[in-house]
Amino acid sequence: MLYDLTRPFAEHVLLFNLFRYLTFRSGAACLTSLAVSFWLGPKLIRWLKRMQHQGQPIREDGPERHLLEKKGTPTMGGLLIIGTMTVSTLLWVDLRNTYVWAVLFITWGYGLLGFADDYLKVTKRSHKGVSGKKKLLVQMVVGLATAIWLVTLARPPLATDLLVPVFKDVLIPLGMFFPVFAMLVMMGASNAVNLTDGLDGLAIVPTMITAAVFALIAYLVGNRIFAGYLELTYVPGVGELAVFLAALIGAGMGFLWFNAPPAAVFMGDIGSLSLGGALGAVAVATKHEIVLVIVGGLFVVETVSVIIQVFWYKRTGTRVFLMAPLHHHFEKKGWAEPTIVIRFWIISMVLALIGLATLKIR
Repeated sequence: MLYDLTRPFAEHVLLFNLFRYLTFRSGAACLTSLAVSFWLGPKLIRWLKRMQHQGQPIREDGPERHLLEKKGTPTMGGLLIIGTMTVSTLLWVDLRNTYVWAVLFITWGYGLLGFADDYLKVTKRSHKGVSGKKKLLVQMVVGLATAIWLVTLARPPLATDLLVPVFKDVLIPLGMFFPVFAMLVMMGASNAVNLTDGLDGLAIVPTMITAAVFALIAYLVGNRIFAGYLELTYVPGVGELAVFLAALIGAGMGFLWFNAPPAAVFMGDIGSLSLGGALGAVAVATKHEIVLVIVGGLFVVETVSVIIQVFWYKRTGTRVFLMAPLHHHFEKKGWAEPTIVIRFWIISMVLALIGLATLKIR
């Protein structure tokens, strides 16, 4: 909004000229969402406590200490993240950029699904919310709509091609199947972040790390000069997504302030589903879907651990892990929660560096 308001005066007023730069607006978006989170967080947490009374239901088949340490903590803290992120984005982004609206669409589409899931869990006092089939159906509809929207924004044939990192000019033409592929990327990212969200601070920091990597990717591939220098595929318009991702990072830091152990509030599905979907949509928009698998490798491993556990248990009646997702396995082995969380953060940072290396290796 501020970009659009100051654009006519940018050439005459030096201060307003700053608003033309993506780097300035991205930094401002990050600080804005962080500041709003600090101001709004305590108020939202008090309101959630009044509304939820007993807080988020804790699974009885989970780690025993959760019943003692996490009981009574309110959920739906994701409202703080996507709320402040959206306000900051709309304040600093170029509102004419359609990529931003497409990503906000899936963010709130998945966010509303997560809200419904959290609401049912809290009101029914059960860890079961929206049924799995209904959840997947909504994710498919919203994801496919976003995928088709993103395809219409990119220039053909790039719009329906899958780029392979490291190998320059290697494109896999998916044609009419690309929207389905893109939908699966967004659904997969959404559910992967959701599965990772099981310990205080575990999901939000890797989410911020992934967002930071893709903010850089969006900035580079959206700039013709930088894209040409690094031999990246130029995607006009996606650079504006750096502002959105910077706002996400600021909102994530604000949420982490209250989610740090012992957490005053949990993210809930409203946060994890929406953030994962947003990251997936950005990966599709920037044509770096495979890089998302690398940078978000922690989310992938957590998801694979659940798939392996369920598959093996149905086949043999035995478990591969003491408990899935993987972070619960280490809890069962006696690792302290901060140990698991920090080590997973380190793994996420290493994977981010590997993902960034693909931008230069050609």
